[in-house]
Amino acid sequence: MEHHHHHHHDHSISGGKLLFSVILNLIITAAQFIGGLVSGSLALLSDALHNFSDVMSLIISYYAHRLSHRPQNIRQTFGFKRAEILAALFNASVLIAVSVYLILESLQRFITPHEVESTWVMALAGLGIVVNGLSAWLLHRDADHNLNIRSAYLHLMGDLMTSFAVLAGGVMIYFYGWYWIDPLLSLLISFYLIRSSFGIVRESTRMLMQFSPAHISLDAIVEKVKGFEAIESIHHIHLWQLDDETVFLEARLNFYEDLTLSAANTVLHDLTHALEEIGINHTTFQCETGKNGRERVLERCEHH
Repeated sequence: MEHHHHHHHDHSISGGKLLFSVILNLIITAAQFIGGLVSGSLALLSDALHNFSDVMSLIISYYAHRLSHRPQNIRQTFGFKRAEILAALFNASVLIAVSVYLILESLQRFITPHEVESTWVMALAGLGIVVNGLSAWLLHRDADHNLNIRSAYLHLMGDLMTSFAVLAGGVMIYFYGWYWIDPLLSLLISFYLIRSSFGIVRESTRMLMQFSPAHISLDAIVEKVKGFEAIESIHHIHLWQLDDETVFLEARLNFYEDLTLSAANTVLHDLTHALEEIGINHTTFQCETGKNGRERVLERCEHH
């Protein structure tokens, strides 16, 4: 006995925004890479590397976003909803790897400082601020309710901060000749990225492992069920998330009396609506009654 309820966001818009961000970021990656080589700035090169990982992540996010809106079919009964969760996991993992590499490079630079041509650094960092600021601003609204877009958005925010830091570093090198600022910035940026990526890895892994969503407690479900006189108990609870917005609940309901199908359906209909209030939008129930159901409840006194 199924009941469906959907949220619709304007998907095509964020798809287009992602594509636009990809093009912008490709331009800046090339510019910063050349600039980093010419000026000898590790911060610029790390910014370029960073921007490149960005382009990769945006392309993956974009493709996953497209995939996730393909209709479901006989072979893929859930469609491709989880493509975005996989993309988020992959992107965040890549970002951690890139950051570790940059940390090692920075430490190397502290030991043997390099000269850096600061005018290049300042100009390209300025360009980076404009491009990443624009891209991040385009995506920030969708980042709230979509883990995949959030992973792309984090890349961009990391870039924006990087560019600001690199610009400040360029200014310091220009006026004071403090070359050690360059690797220091590289280091700080990397730690920030590792911290933010870790959260995404944790969240996407929770979803892929079918853990119960953190924002819905089993007690809340039991409370809702207790509001119905006809139902004695709920057990064999499976609660999981398909993607950011779709929560599934499957369970067995034990009814006190042997109701007719139509009577049971009325109860289920109301229960489904009650559960939608706490954010569960797909429910599947198996209804049982009488001795066999009750014995089973006693055996496994608690839900599992």
